[in-house]
Amino acid sequence: PNIRQKPLRLHGTEQHLAWVEFVKLAATYSTVNLGQGFPDFPPPDFLKEAFTRALSGEKHMLHQYTRAFGHPPLVKILAQLFGKLLGRELDPMTNVMVTVGAYQALFCCFQAFVDEGDEVIIIEPFFDCYEPMVKMAGGTPVFIPLRPKAPKDGKLMSSADWQLDPAELASKFSERTKAIVLNSPNNPLGKVFSREELELIADLCVKHDALCISDEVYEWLVYDGKEHVRIASLRGMWDRTVSIGSAGKTFSVTGWKVGWTVGPNRLLQHLRTMHQNSVYHCATAAQEVVAQGFQREFERYGKPDSYFVQLPKEMQQKRDQLVQSLVAVGMKPIIPEGTYFLVADISEFKSDVPDVPNSDEPYDSRFAKWMVKNKGLAAIPLSAFYCGPHKNNYNSFIRFCFAKEEATLKAADDILQKWKLEKTTP
Repeated sequence: PNIRQKPLRLHGTEQHLAWVEFVKLAATYSTVNLGQGFPDFPPPDFLKEAFTRALSGEKHMLHQYTRAFGHPPLVKILAQLFGKLLGRELDPMTNVMVTVGAYQALFCCFQAFVDEGDEVIIIEPFFDCYEPMVKMAGGTPVFIPLRPKAPKDGKLMSSADWQLDPAELASKFSERTKAIVLNSPNNPLGKVFSREELELIADLCVKHDALCISDEVYEWLVYDGKEHVRIASLRGMWDRTVSIGSAGKTFSVTGWKVGWTVGPNRLLQHLRTMHQNSVYHCATAAQEVVAQGFQREFERYGKPDSYFVQLPKEMQQKRDQLVQSLVAVGMKPIIPEGTYFLVADISEFKSDVPDVPNSDEPYDSRFAKWMVKNKGLAAIPLSAFYCGPHKNNYNSFIRFCFAKEEATLKAADDILQKWKLEKTTP
């Protein structure tokens, strides 16, 4: 029978399966996986203990359904904490919705707000699901790149050196623009957008009556005393912003899949419709434990024993350790201001992996495959974070994840040191 099996809205979304290929290669060949963004160290003891108590305690209703839009203790503490951070009173029932990880929050946003023909502005490099999710909602992604500015005096580049061109950004907005997706701190670069950069975006959103989908999953992972500014706190932005967060990134429990959205009821009501008619409900016990984690952090906010204070300190040390390893072998890291990730320039390695002229596959993709097969070290090519036509514009960089135990980072350093010896020994 002549049945069209694949709906039109899924056309053009298959190239994102490249990501799956790198995960598979890492599982097959790598001895050290710095590719995917998950910690291989344990979550904090207070959270593991809370989880054990939740599962083995007397509260047997934690094994059953809870409120569909978020377990009451969790939405209450999220409203308290984010109300404090945004400087406004939040209603836990209408201004917060819990999702199956930040990933489902993103999916709900695109499905709820994007109509056929709507344009959604995506800043490159971008977390790879934004593009297919916009297309699956019937929207058209419009891309604008962060452009690197060369650092002074031969210093290492910082993620802050990658910036939007204000005139170019303004030119992407039109009457067709439904939303812009903001990811700060940014995966893969680790860029933390400054207040001035966010004000530029906010002014354009207000001028063109566009929404802002603000993916802030790395909000607590900011280094060198940098400030994470929430765009929803800027003038004119609360009413047009959905802020997205993640317990996985906040408490180092990526497998729990607890995320949330915070925003005005006029936007969240549409997310609730999407959520109710797709996933409907998130795991009760995981929400209970995340609520207890946030309660603890709310009481210790800004104090030295707060996990939100300790984790970025530890992560900054891991970042610096990986930077040293990469510099020693001749890769040029771009120092990230936040996140789990660090992008490194691999231009010096073309002698190891020669370029193939006129190849469809970007250089960094072939390099990453060669590196995992021949050196046992897994990373992700930066071109995976660009749209098809732009993949070859930034194809001499790879992304490493440094949210790893000391032993993992040491093993990566061993591979790099051995590689350096092989390069220098005739």
